[in-house]
Amino acid sequence: MSFLDKIAAAVAPAASDESRAEARRKVEALSHGEEWLRMIVEQHKQIEALFREAKASSGPEQRRAALDRLAIELTGHANAEEAVVYPIVSEDSGKTHAGMAYEEHAMTKVQLSKLERMDPSSKEWAEKLEHVQSAVQQHIYQEENSWLPDLVENTSPAGKALLNARYREEYERYRGKAR
Repeated sequence: MSFLDKIAAAVAPAASDESRAEARRKVEALSHGEEWLRMIVEQHKQIEALFREAKASSGPEQRRAALDRLAIELTGHANAEEAVVYPIVSEDSGKTHAGMAYEEHAMTKVQLSKLERMDPSSKEWAEKLEHVQSAVQQHIYQEENSWLPDLVENTSPAGKALLNARYREEYERYRGKAR
């Protein structure tokens, strides 16, 4: 963990497993009738599973393949959120949340790029993967605990219709190209 990461962790400690689980339960309950939100939560679960897969992979080839699958899923998810969700977050929930979300996505993409250039059998690769997983876990918690519930509560029916119509389209646009 870098010096800056240690400072950030001291100032804003990561959510506990219990807090993350409670936020997930609440957002899943809110997702009934909100197709865009159901998709986001399912993608969060897939991303978490892909991190576990990458960490459990034994050899360099398996680690690279797992990282490739993770990067494709994370990037497709991030692109859809950036194109459709965060502009509405900016309007309905707060510019600060949206700005933070865009920045966190950008940093995750940078860190994934660094991982792709590292030796997957090295200790540094495993440490970097753990760092990225921790950051993504905290980002997912922020979304599920406050940002996404705020959208359900504060977004107009027209805004929700836009979310439903466009989120899948943006996600599949990237995922279709990445296959």
